[in-house]
Amino acid sequence: MKVTIQEKLRKIGIETLKPMQKECMKQWTKFDDLLLLSPTGSGKTLAFLLPTLKNIDPNKTKTQALILSPARELALQIESVAKSINSNLKINCCYGGHSMQTEKNNLKNTPHIIIGTPGRIADHFRRENISSQEINTLILDEFDKALDLGFSNEMKQIIEKLKPSCKKVLTSATNLIELPDFIQLKNHGTLNYITDQKSEQLQQYKVVAKDQDKLAILLQLICEKKNDASLIFCNHRDAVERIADLLKKEGICCDIFHGGLEQNDRERALIKFRNGSHHILITTDLAARGLDIPEIKNIIHYQLPKTEDAFIHRNGRTARMHAKGNSILVFAKDEKIPDFISSPINEIKLSEKLEIPNSPEWETLYISMGKKEKINKIDLVGFFFKKGNLQKDELGKIDVLDHHSFVAVKRGLSKNLLRNLKNERIKKKKIRINISL
Repeated sequence: MKVTIQEKLRKIGIETLKPMQKECMKQWTKFDDLLLLSPTGSGKTLAFLLPTLKNIDPNKTKTQALILSPARELALQIESVAKSINSNLKINCCYGGHSMQTEKNNLKNTPHIIIGTPGRIADHFRRENISSQEINTLILDEFDKALDLGFSNEMKQIIEKLKPSCKKVLTSATNLIELPDFIQLKNHGTLNYITDQKSEQLQQYKVVAKDQDKLAILLQLICEKKNDASLIFCNHRDAVERIADLLKKEGICCDIFHGGLEQNDRERALIKFRNGSHHILITTDLAARGLDIPEIKNIIHYQLPKTEDAFIHRNGRTARMHAKGNSILVFAKDEKIPDFISSPINEIKLSEKLEIPNSPEWETLYISMGKKEKINKIDLVGFFFKKGNLQKDELGKIDVLDHHSFVAVKRGLSKNLLRNLKNERIKKKKIRINISL
């Protein structure tokens, strides 16, 4: 029996589509190609996934759609949403930092949809691990960011492998001024949902340091905001690490996210931020776009953005879905406001008395098994309730990845759990459990 779009939406907790998503589905069949321009957090992933999934023939053992993303985290996020909507399709994700041999083996059992980063997908095409014979849809998600990151050649190589009739759908959170020649859009429609109006939900503030060192006033600001979920943006990786070291010395739970980290470390940092094991994530502009990080209250610009584009994308992580949010600029003494930032900006007067925020409610456990070992969330819920004797309100968010899982539990319970579960098994398999630091 054919599953309706409404039923697919209910599977992921969505009752109705947004106007942009409805319009995208309407225009999908009207034009050969599409250019979708819509702000960060507006639901572009669902807008292109629903019609893509609808057009997949599950009886064909051929790859029919290819989705390119500029970041590994975004590719994994798209894969997760796609599988939650339609678990009957075979969907593979390919990206740098992941085992090439594992991906090659997975691709032998031909997936209906392949999602991945341009560099890794181009590599698979060169090795002839992917056949373009039946690919009829190409999605270039966050296309402008892919260009900024230098993926032009890889995207060109991939497009040259596809049939001229292949449908191309480009998405962006900014207005693209000029498309490269290699894209060659045909009879295309443009859906532009980007406006110059500033969100009334976003409040803009500043704090000003007494001298050129901003660390002291940043610490004051964090103490003032207590356990609000906050992203602290820096322009450089060393600043990210320096701030994290300071905060941890002060007893403040936080984590870092930047391009110099291993994929597993970046993945873990995002999971712990989402499940409430820490409320502060210090990052470069890598986290400004494409990541699924909900309910962020404060965007703190420790190092001021270099461009208006960067400023817009950073702020786009908050004040989403009718929620209010704050954009806070941290100035050194005599530091000037960039021309692209409207002034005047209200200044926050901070108390010099530091009251370190309480530790977060949750902490995270690492489990040495995941989807590939046939473990799911229900297995882990049962395990922690029955073997760990946890109460319902003591078990938080569970994330099951390919070969490991993360489980949030009430802070203070981890040591006893590790002791009590030391020799226990899940599905007759011995597991390893550690506190995720």
